[in-house]
Amino acid sequence: MVQYEYHYGGREVEQPTFNDLLVAQLRNTPWLLISILIHGLIAMILSFFSNTDAAAKKEVIITSQAPMIEDKPLEEPPPVEEETEEIKPEEEVTEEPVVKDTEISDHNETDNNEEYEESKGEEDQISDKPFDGVSTNDAVGLGGGAGGSFGGRRGGRRNVRAAGGGGKTEKAVDAGLDWLKRHQSQDGSWDCDGYFGNCDSKLGDRCEGKGIAMYDVGVSGLALLAFLGAGNTHREGQFKTTVASGLKWMKGQQDAEGCFGARGDTHFTYNHGIAALAMAEAYGMTKSGVWKGPAQQGINFVMQSQNAYKAWRYGVRPGDNDVSVTGWMVMALKSAKSANLDMNENSLTWAHDFVKEMTDDETGRTGYMQRGERPVRATGRQAQFPSEESESLTAVGMLVRIFAGEDPATSAAIKAGAELCNKKLPVWEDKTGKIDMYYWYYATLSMFQVGGSEWTAWNAKMSTAIVDSQKQEGCQKGSWDAVDPWGEDGGRVYSTAVMTMCLEVYYRYGRVFGTK
Repeated sequence: MVQYEYHYGGREVEQPTFNDLLVAQLRNTPWLLISILIHGLIAMILSFFSNTDAAAKKEVIITSQAPMIEDKPLEEPPPVEEETEEIKPEEEVTEEPVVKDTEISDHNETDNNEEYEESKGEEDQISDKPFDGVSTNDAVGLGGGAGGSFGGRRGGRRNVRAAGGGGKTEKAVDAGLDWLKRHQSQDGSWDCDGYFGNCDSKLGDRCEGKGIAMYDVGVSGLALLAFLGAGNTHREGQFKTTVASGLKWMKGQQDAEGCFGARGDTHFTYNHGIAALAMAEAYGMTKSGVWKGPAQQGINFVMQSQNAYKAWRYGVRPGDNDVSVTGWMVMALKSAKSANLDMNENSLTWAHDFVKEMTDDETGRTGYMQRGERPVRATGRQAQFPSEESESLTAVGMLVRIFAGEDPATSAAIKAGAELCNKKLPVWEDKTGKIDMYYWYYATLSMFQVGGSEWTAWNAKMSTAIVDSQKQEGCQKGSWDAVDPWGEDGGRVYSTAVMTMCLEVYYRYGRVFGTK
């Protein structure tokens, strides 16, 4: 019986009945059953190999882990120290709590009263005797330390003899640092005109030789540089608490533009240059996030203050330039470069070019604001401190050249400058006006870089003049009288810091060109 008609291939066919479909299905059943059985068998085989492989893997894992669990128990990770220093979000390095939350006191620092062992029968033991003092070895440590681009400093004190120092110079350095520590104000600064308020009456009369208050930031920077120069940081060293307190105070003197100190006086660029140098060295020696921000901001202000294609003087891009301010700014940039802070190489290039302009080709003398002129003196001080007795700006010019990349071994200008300095060797004669600590400081740094016979001649006179004139008694012990052209400005803190740094020259900076 046909119920419907279908069209297939153009032909009409009858719809199959139930019986027709049943017969057809029975005819195909053997092949369907065979297909089902074959697929089932394949599935069983695959399942068998899968289970075997998983079991084997499980066995291997257990076998390989068992010895680890048995031989090396798991350990708890070391505890992470909490950061108490308040650091800006962009500064990733966390630092010590001593800078912010811990009350800073100098009284936990080791005194340095032990005498150095010195050879008997020698008239001059400054450069002939190695540094063997037990007290400073313990305080500063031998080997390791600041290292890197900052001359080794802590470890470098062990090899001071090779560079021209000795037991006497190191004893004088520690005495100078001890005096600076004792006369640091409670807030961490060094008070130019009031430091003697920290004198100890048990040691005798109060110290004399005050400076001018507006230079507090500058002399505090010099004092910090003296401690840093001997390898002390806020983390380590005999005077680490003094350094931490001083750096914390200095950080608080920085304004929003990065300038250290007030700008009420036009000479504020001196304060800033010295403070920026100290902060850059503090960061370079420690890589501390606490000092990175202030150091970078200070260097930014140094570059911001520079006259385009020229150098520095008083104020921000004042238009005129002088070699004296330029010297401090170049030193700050050099330390920033060594510390891997951001700085523009053009700043060094422009300063280098300016020094060339200020140097007389015939005499080799570098002038202040005019080519080849003699050093300047404050009003009323020329008679007491004749400029003819100093080559301070020539020494500054030499150091700028070297730090800007001019090799003293091949530079005729640096050689001429060294010859001029060797004609004006250090002599402690206050009545003749020959004492110029500013000159001695820059010449000591530059002559050390020159090396050779020029350095040997300079070092012999420099170390003798400074060591022999250091105060040995009372509260003034370890300090130097402020009896140079700038002593009335910086006072005893200035003179003591600068003279101490002169005696640190053997390890404060490494030689840029490896000169012997």
